[in-house]
Amino acid sequence: MQNNLSIYNSLTRTIEPFNPLHPPFVGLYVCGPTVYSDAHLGHARPAVTFDILYRYLLHLGYRVRYVRNITDVGHLENDADEGEDKIEKKARLEHLEPMEVVQKYLNTFLKNMEQLNALPPSIEPRASGHIIEQIELVKKILEKGFAYEVNGSVYFDIVKYSQKFHYGKLSGRVLEDLQENTRIIGGKDEKRNPFDFALWKKATPEHIMRWPSPWGEGFPGWHLECSAMSTKYLGEVFDIHGGGIDLQFPHHECEIAQSAAALGNESVRYWMHNNMITINGQKMARSLGNFITLGQLFSGNHPLLHQAYSPMTIRFFLLQAHYRSTVDFSNEALIAAEKGLKKLLKASVTLKNLKPSKESSIDIVSLKARCYEAMNDDLNTPLLLSHLFEAVKLINSAADGSSGMTADEIKETGDLFNTFVFDILGLTDESENKSDEKLTSELMKIIMDLRLEARNKKEWAVSDHIRAELKKAGIMLNDTKDGVTWERD
Repeated sequence: MQNNLSIYNSLTRTIEPFNPLHPPFVGLYVCGPTVYSDAHLGHARPAVTFDILYRYLLHLGYRVRYVRNITDVGHLENDADEGEDKIEKKARLEHLEPMEVVQKYLNTFLKNMEQLNALPPSIEPRASGHIIEQIELVKKILEKGFAYEVNGSVYFDIVKYSQKFHYGKLSGRVLEDLQENTRIIGGKDEKRNPFDFALWKKATPEHIMRWPSPWGEGFPGWHLECSAMSTKYLGEVFDIHGGGIDLQFPHHECEIAQSAAALGNESVRYWMHNNMITINGQKMARSLGNFITLGQLFSGNHPLLHQAYSPMTIRFFLLQAHYRSTVDFSNEALIAAEKGLKKLLKASVTLKNLKPSKESSIDIVSLKARCYEAMNDDLNTPLLLSHLFEAVKLINSAADGSSGMTADEIKETGDLFNTFVFDILGLTDESENKSDEKLTSELMKIIMDLRLEARNKKEWAVSDHIRAELKKAGIMLNDTKDGVTWERD
């Protein structure tokens, strides 16, 4: 099992040789949100990270089944299996049914994902819809002797498991350290060890979400859902499991233990974890109360925001850092990302209007190869962007006449942008409504033709008036040796 993934090299080693007529299947499972509040910037990080992975695998020709779960039951207030269910707590505060809370915030989450241009997963299962599978998994673990029942609850026996398997191999935790450092809290009379975790919890009288089981009415433990649903949809052994670094322990460590205990082998070949979004050096999280929701970012309605930021600005901001590094929020960083995005998209428009030259010394083939090398090297999006900005310089140089690009090079550079900027990085041009694009272009052509006619007649006052009025409307005209172009100011 590996925790760093060089996409191309790793997959071609562990999956059957690539055959374009029968492309190999890749199973990708990503931990989705617990839906009890609006998605924040921290939720955008895994959404964008694994969207890039999904897009790139599809681009390489793999058949990908992308599963992202929705946690709507069993996630208690702390990782020691104590406290109120997070969704039930929100339901009580908002005077709603628990599933009303789930649907309310799931709708917002899915809308935010669409705004970020994150492709929808192949399957998006809910924990509450897979209670039967989770109960069957608990039965298997009990039969193998790695769990025990107490008063209607079932707990995983980490000490017993560690006698045969390695608990802590993903996160580097050592059982002896857990035994020494785990705080004894409520539930100590039930658990054999305070670090054992719940597979099934007995429902207290006031608990709303409850299901019948062989051990009485209750609900599944938080870790159980991912083991049950990932293997249901991807098989007992699948390729990639992803999520935030904060899930590495205990959530993913417990998943490994559950699957190995029930099946006799680990289910996941590769683990991928994106790092955190920080604010003033502290993790941005709902539990810490220091988060900014995606809706607030898009509207600018938050005391820490100097302005509104578009979804593509947020996406570009996240792509500027490697997914395994932390990203610190600041208005300055977002404004810089906004400028960088505009520069990249503007170059794409400039490229379409370039007049080809007969000679050139640029090497688009080499640039394209370096773009692929960056993506194959553990999704190195910052390096990829640096290569794309090399292309921006070439385009701008050709536009101002200091160099040239042949017709073939213009086409190859356009293909490069379409592949990496739009298809793989998933960036889109938000500057205008695409349904009005054709009409706007046609109107601008009429206006520029009228201005050209005025210039040919040496009616300079009319020509200058048209330029001045367009500038007031936010349109800049650029007179070049090849004619006139326009852009929004």
